[in-house]
Amino acid sequence: MIAVRKAARRGQTRFDWLDSRHSFSFGHYFDPENVQFGALRVINDDWISGGGGFPPHSHRDMEIVTYMVTGTLAHEDSTGGRETIGPGEVQRMTAGTGMTHSEFNASDTEPVRLLQIWLLPAEKGLKPGYEQTRFSPADKAGKLLAIASGRGKKGALRIHEDADIYASVLAAGDRLSHALAPGRQAWVQVVTGGLALNGLDLAEGDGAAITNETALDFAAAEGAEFLLFELA
Repeated sequence: MIAVRKAARRGQTRFDWLDSRHSFSFGHYFDPENVQFGALRVINDDWISGGGGFPPHSHRDMEIVTYMVTGTLAHEDSTGGRETIGPGEVQRMTAGTGMTHSEFNASDTEPVRLLQIWLLPAEKGLKPGYEQTRFSPADKAGKLLAIASGRGKKGALRIHEDADIYASVLAAGDRLSHALAPGRQAWVQVVTGGLALNGLDLAEGDGAAITNETALDFAAAEGAEFLLFELA
């Protein structure tokens, strides 16, 4: 079964510096039918204006993954980490027993777009941690590349949950498939472009909840970038 969550039906938070679209309940947006999907608790599609950003705030017992689309983000956290995150880069924070961080657009003029992703960890009280790496478009071209994994996928950032996150960039005419083991479920989030998932058309910002399926077939008529979450 595949249930499509259209981009226009997501929740929204708007400030003078932020336009954020929420696939699941977040902040003042609450949708009892879309609170989470398995361990996947948050997918926020954030557009941050030049000079804008999130001041210091705290999290605990959450795996937080940032997937950069455009622009550069300046990051600081209570572990002493001070980094910039640019296009193609992926950041993982284990909030664990508690972590405070801030994220600001590193430019005063150019916008930033990112996907902020939260997953519930398999256990609470973990030691806070931070990890960051870059995956080029070529790394993701025409395939599903594991960018974060709780199952030891080679080259992926480590997350503390029985889940894998894959990224893919498909050119026009590309096709690929992915097998789901019995008992596994999945979520697909389209970042840019559009694609067909098992014959269903998905556009930019659309998501799809997948249960009781054994095979996923992706086809891009005009090109697409998307994320695949495989979950217990």
